[in-house]
Amino acid sequence: MCGIVGYTGPRQAYPIVLKGLKRLEYRGYDSSGVALLHNGKLNVYKKKGKVAELEEYVIGKDLDSGIGIGHTRWATHGEPSDRNAHPHTSSNGRFAMIHNGIIENYAQLKTELQKKGYQFTSDTDTEVLLNFVEDIQNNNNCTLEEALRIALKRVSGAYCILIIDSNDPETIIAARKGSPLVIGIGKGEHFLASDASPIIEYTKEVVYVNDYELAIVKPDELILKNLGNEKVTPYITKLDMELAAIEKGGYDHFMLKEIFEQPSTIYDCLRGRLDADAGTITMGGIDQHISQLINANRIMIIACGTSWHAGLVAEYIIEELCRIPVEVEYASEFRYRNPIVNKGDVIIAISQSGETADTLVALEKAKENGAFIFGVVNAVGSSISRISHAGAYTHAGPEIGVASTKAFTGQLAVLMLMALKMAFVKETISKERYKQLLIELQDVPEKVDAILKNSESIKTIAEAYKNATDFLFLGRGYNFPIALEGALKLKEISYIHAEGYPAAEMKHGPIALVDEKLPVVFIATKDSYHEKIVSNMQEIKARKGKIISIITEGDVISPTLSNHVFSIPPADEVIAPILSVVPLQLLSYYVGVSKGIDVDKPRNLAKSVTVE
Repeated sequence: MCGIVGYTGPRQAYPIVLKGLKRLEYRGYDSSGVALLHNGKLNVYKKKGKVAELEEYVIGKDLDSGIGIGHTRWATHGEPSDRNAHPHTSSNGRFAMIHNGIIENYAQLKTELQKKGYQFTSDTDTEVLLNFVEDIQNNNNCTLEEALRIALKRVSGAYCILIIDSNDPETIIAARKGSPLVIGIGKGEHFLASDASPIIEYTKEVVYVNDYELAIVKPDELILKNLGNEKVTPYITKLDMELAAIEKGGYDHFMLKEIFEQPSTIYDCLRGRLDADAGTITMGGIDQHISQLINANRIMIIACGTSWHAGLVAEYIIEELCRIPVEVEYASEFRYRNPIVNKGDVIIAISQSGETADTLVALEKAKENGAFIFGVVNAVGSSISRISHAGAYTHAGPEIGVASTKAFTGQLAVLMLMALKMAFVKETISKERYKQLLIELQDVPEKVDAILKNSESIKTIAEAYKNATDFLFLGRGYNFPIALEGALKLKEISYIHAEGYPAAEMKHGPIALVDEKLPVVFIATKDSYHEKIVSNMQEIKARKGKIISIITEGDVISPTLSNHVFSIPPADEVIAPILSVVPLQLLSYYVGVSKGIDVDKPRNLAKSVTVE
């Protein structure tokens, strides 16, 4: 949450910072701002709303500067407004700060500072932290770097901080704990950002800053230190990302582009790992730790949001194929409920960003108890990838749309590979079934491409139901988590209330909602539950509900019960979820667009949840 950009070097900072904010706007778009330093003067411009409003606001203002920091906000402390927007300036006007995270003990610090005469112009925890740093410097006659180090030993919470000092016209001081920070290394210049997307246009060489590290960044120098003032050697990583991956490429929205990228992103996920002809799966993170995985007492999957739904699919697959008990936990609940975690347990952490705050804290807790941590993430170099004992990247590429699409199918592909490999080694699956599932999984990119070629029929369905006030999504077995995911996507993108349920559970409550106005989406692909779900469709039809069915090609029964149908290619029920979710992604997209909603930036949501 919140996007952070910084630059110091020979170029004009403002255009670089502004472009970076636009690329990070998926992390928050309640307000934005920049701080520029020129001839010892701090110029701070900030505005409520999206980055485009800031861009218009600064027309005609003094933007000349070779150093600058910028921020796009997802509000935590204080409502979205000009005064709560970042950057914030210190009481003496010398420093400007931007901050991603939450300072949990800010109220106590604020009271202490108010007693000393400090006054505050915003409701944010960030302004409190900055004035706390100023107060430390004033009282200890120390450098800004030392004042920040002292302050961070006192504060609790999560942060990624960038500060510039009007007395030091080339230096940005940065620090992180629990919120991501990457530094790009150029020739006589440095770039700082919440992720690599603002940086790849200028350099492929980056340093990922670790928790409890502080960076002193000048145009021609990067110094990393820990909070004990000891120097840390920066580890330079080469970015494997292209500029085209973070641009729309002719699509109206990033979300649509990312939905249509899925044939290639799923292929990239499988490429080099799956060889159906040879009957092999090769994954370093699994191969090197296979005994720990197949001999696990149990597997606990920890995730949030869409990743949690991927975990639910994995629970069905791993228990079916590997015969290992699996529990799926919301990371936000897991970390607080004092769970029983022992040595011999395997924790699978699923996260697109690899920075989800609740998941990170949950992993730290599980690791302390001796569990083996396996990360399934998309973002290379992310915190979860570094804290895990082993893992697998989904290789979905940058996902800019706030609502996850290609990252979800990438997660499903990795988890299916993982389950099949474990089942084969554990000999809980026949060689024939194993080979059949490898072939089916290898065919998924082609089948997703076929689904996308019929996207116009989903657009027609969306138009028919765009004015509905409620939706019900129903599925059974492997498709129950897909019903949950379909409901979540519709809520996120169209602001229509939607519920996902196991189809058999509708008689235990949700059926009371059914009338002639309620659209009910059935994920009704051909599987071992098909006859049962047809019965559920009969029950909805008898109560005049509007039925939309996602069915398998060749199904002649479901269309007779449905108002609208969308057919997908046949697939084994283990593989079907990776196909059946695609039309639901399209449905949410087209409903949102038809309602005039900015589907890439739905209200109140941010892409990467790096605060509790």
